[in-house]
Amino acid sequence: MDNEKIIARIARNESDELLVRSGRYWNIDILDLRWYNNNNPTRKGLRCNMKEARLLLRALQKTIGDINEDEQKSDEN
Repeated sequence: MDNEKIIARIARNESDELLVRSGRYWNIDILDLRWYNNNNPTRKGLRCNMKEARLLLRALQKTIGDINEDEQKSDEN
């Protein structure tokens, strides 16, 4: 993968973490979410192009809500 950027590391426990990366693969901008165990990639993960990533983002926002809305609600209370 070219121009790889690590966006986030989300630890699940001492040995497992989710790595969120962006980069270019076969001249396509991609988003890669992959589980790692003891710093080794597992087969569990998702790679999609940025158009698909935007659709995924909308689906996640629909499922868990918008972070900005949650922050506004907590400010009102």
